[in-house]
Amino acid sequence: MSLATRAPETASMAPAAKPTHVRYLIVLMLFILTAVNYADRATLSIAGPAASKELGLDAVSMGYVFSAFGWAYVLAQIPGGWLLDRFGSKKIYFFSLITWSFFTMCQGFVGFLGAGTAIMALFLLRFLVGLTEAPSFPANSRVVASWFPTAERGTAAAIFNSAQYFATVIFSPLMAWITHTYGWEYMFVVMGVLGIALAFVWMRVLYSPKEHPLINKAEFDHIEQGGGLVDMDQAKKGAKASEGPKLGYLKQLLSNRMLLGVYIGQYCITTLTYFFLTWFPVYLVQGRGMSILKAGIIASIPAICGFVGGVLGGVISDWLIRKGYSLSVARKTPIVLGMLMSTSMIACNYVDIEWLVVAVMALAFFGKGVGALGWAVVADTSPKEIGGLSGALFNTFGNTAGITTPIIIGYLVQGSGSFNGALIFVAANALVAILSYLLIVGEIKRVELKKI
Repeated sequence: MSLATRAPETASMAPAAKPTHVRYLIVLMLFILTAVNYADRATLSIAGPAASKELGLDAVSMGYVFSAFGWAYVLAQIPGGWLLDRFGSKKIYFFSLITWSFFTMCQGFVGFLGAGTAIMALFLLRFLVGLTEAPSFPANSRVVASWFPTAERGTAAAIFNSAQYFATVIFSPLMAWITHTYGWEYMFVVMGVLGIALAFVWMRVLYSPKEHPLINKAEFDHIEQGGGLVDMDQAKKGAKASEGPKLGYLKQLLSNRMLLGVYIGQYCITTLTYFFLTWFPVYLVQGRGMSILKAGIIASIPAICGFVGGVLGGVISDWLIRKGYSLSVARKTPIVLGMLMSTSMIACNYVDIEWLVVAVMALAFFGKGVGALGWAVVADTSPKEIGGLSGALFNTFGNTAGITTPIIIGYLVQGSGSFNGALIFVAANALVAILSYLLIVGEIKRVELKKI
């Protein structure tokens, strides 16, 4: 379709001397939604110490409740990715945000049930939150691939991915204060209502590059000529409703050595994510003797470092591309260096000074942020025909760690009575991620599908 043919779609697509910057508004919206996404995942870790006493949960039981999100999140990835490719990012993200926020809000009412029933209800609601959040990150990846040229994609992906740390910075103290002042039940209600409100804001902000009422021709050309997949959602408007995910495409993705290396690396990196999301506040309370309120505030310090590292990793990666380095070097360098820094958390097993523990965890958070470029790699490598499905498969592998990490750490803590083994386990995953990117991934490039 020529640009002249596109002109009626939006009145602001006329030539302009200076490009608009609508894509920055888009990535800001992704950042906000991802912050709420991660805050809703982390609600139970803040409520955990108080809720576990009230509901009678031991460490292993808490590990299984933590893992409920991961089971559903992984199971729903492939269907969620297909829905994105079939119906587009805007509609599916709206439905996802509305439903996961509703199930988050419902967790605030499980205290009215008996202890045994409450535990089952909490597990079920966490499962439903995971099920309905599944399309969110593949949608983020599709939107970034559509709205950003290759040389800006690392920064854009790092910005929305770094929202997981920003969520801890902003929402952990807020949720801890609500829990401390009013009770853990109120925290779930507040977060649920916030998410539902944002869903309607999303519908007003997101459009494809061809349809956005605020974009001009200069910005559109910058995106398209730089490698942005501006036709991604338009290509699906004529798709038949009966079309489903093609297993042959999944087989091609799974047989690609580069992608398998990326998947393994993401599983290991996500192990670090779920330690920080689930057990880290519990570690501060039970392992370091802090109050719930203090742990919520202290947890924000390493999270700030993770946020800074997350943005910096993307900026460094895109800077390397502009300096003429290959895509492989530009993406792998921050990942390897960041994961090396994350292994520093083992030092916490050998120090008792509170401020030093916080400093070491801040360094580990910073490194994890720098190295969290997996979604930029997905935007760089996903076949343009199945961006949602490819991102969903990547997220399936990564978020399997959401199942295994809480349970493994629960058994390690209960078996040893300390968090020492848990920190070694998490740091070891950082080392495996390094080996995967260095020895398995090879050259990073976009996968071309064979027609089936």
